[in-house]
Amino acid sequence: METRWLDPEERAAWLRLAAVVELLPGVLDAQLRRDSGLSHFDYFVLAMLSEAPERTLRMTALAQRTSATLPRLSHVVQRLEGRGLVERFPCPQDGRATNARLTDEGWDVVVAAAPAHVEAVRHHVIDALTPTQVRQLTRIADALLGRLDPEGRVRELLAPQQA
Repeated sequence: METRWLDPEERAAWLRLAAVVELLPGVLDAQLRRDSGLSHFDYFVLAMLSEAPERTLRMTALAQRTSATLPRLSHVVQRLEGRGLVERFPCPQDGRATNARLTDEGWDVVVAAAPAHVEAVRHHVIDALTPTQVRQLTRIADALLGRLDPEGRVRELLAPQQA
């Protein structure tokens, strides 16, 4: 099979997307560490728990929602548990599974962190785009997720937030 090299326009688009993918996580992580003492992934874990019924998810469901491996998630939850932000306990419906629950202190931390984080997302991403571009970005991301997430697990979790 012959390589289909990128043409100049495709290369320009790819290099810009790659730069955004590399730079944005660091910018958001720095803001959260500075303002809240959380990494971007810590915040994401706390936020996913904050949106769950009874602020509780099975670790496997939390891994799916955060696109994390179970070992990575387990390490992060253990650290958050040590700070009193999350607690783990056996799943009542399936003793082989473990649940993670956001504590009241964890709730307070994520609620306090959210306004500055949303402002950073707005400043670095949303406000840089027109409303039409925001809609286009959603469609572009959906197209990419169609290839990156062919089973639709991530897209299924995002559907309720879409307007």
